Amino acid sequence: MKTAGAVLREMGRPAPYAASRPLTIETLELDDPGPEELCVRVLAAGLCHSDLSVIDGSRPRPMPMVLGHEAAGEVLAVGPRTQGFAPGDRVVFSFVPSCGRCLPCAGGRPALCEPGARANTAGTLLSGARRWRREGAALNHHLGVSAFAETTVVSARSAVKIDGELDPEIAALFGCAVLTGVGAVINTARVAAGESLAIFGMGGVGLAALLGACAAGAHPLVAVDVQPAKLELARALGATHAVLAGTDDCVEAVKTATGGGAQVALETVGSELALAQAYAATRRGGTTVSVGLPHPEKRFSVPAVSLVAEERTVKGSYLGSAVPARDIPRYIALYRAGRLPVDRLISHRLRLDELNAGFDRLARGEAVRQILRFD
Repeated sequence: MKTAGAVLREMGRPAPYAASRPLTIETLELDDPGPEELCVRVLAAGLCHSDLSVIDGSRPRPMPMVLGHEAAGEVLAVGPRTQGFAPGDRVVFSFVPSCGRCLPCAGGRPALCEPGARANTAGTLLSGARRWRREGAALNHHLGVSAFAETTVVSARSAVKIDGELDPEIAALFGCAVLTGVGAVINTARVAAGESLAIFGMGGVGLAALLGACAAGAHPLVAVDVQPAKLELARALGATHAVLAGTDDCVEAVKTATGGGAQVALETVGSELALAQAYAATRRGGTTVSVGLPHPEKRFSVPAVSLVAEERTVKGSYLGSAVPARDIPRYIALYRAGRLPVDRLISHRLRLDELNAGFDRLARGEAVRQILRFD
């Protein structure tokens, strides 16, 4: 079939993107779904820093690529030998397809699926196939999803079936921002009620982590960001303290608010400098969790003796250490119960032809979650 999609053909074009236009809206040819694959009409998609990292070249991927990975949609057709899905089903995408057979998958850690990681790096679906064409030439898939398109084909292992009554623009958030942020708190850090927590970065993932921390009963709960407006929103969403980043006393302010340092500190910025601050703001015996994705060439160093003498822990959290088929329905249930008001993360709504301007807004830190709607 033919469908419209946003194609990135060259990484590293300069901002402002509204002028350089790295994303072009093109009419693409989409192959039928293969075995264990789904053809999905995309209903809503979120703009995420992981998309921006490909646009600016800090997260290299094969070009050309149909971008987008955080989304929800409706199944139009299922490929051969595809079980558990039917046309009309509503789904949320997971940006790591899980094979279910490799060592991490077998150990209950599908976010670390080895074939899934290889496919995502190569720009293919889990099967190794590419279903996008333009004038006979293949295009790459972004994280197995390519959600900035009216219709897409994904592995069935990249989709989680959900309640069809959930608003698609809310549902889309559960595929990345919520799964990653809330999962980092609940699955990776395992924050307990009454534990102090500091979150560095109040973008979509950081604010989702804040909501998860509130649901888990973290206290005190410190929000750190360079944008006063985002700190104000964090306060409204449950942060007990707000600290303006970029100041010399940022770390000391977090330590003061938490009585000597946070028991858990999360970094969601994708900056090795922010990660160093999060580590410095973590108390003895505490845990520092890195959630953001810095440039592959960046390095993070700590005083080696502190790991032993202070029994410190540094952990990474990818996809919120999630089991998407378990966690997405669970987090949706918390949203419906009023425990995760993720609808308050939506700051803008866009059309497909407004994506470049949307990424300018994201790069300037002026947006939380911008939602692309196709209806």
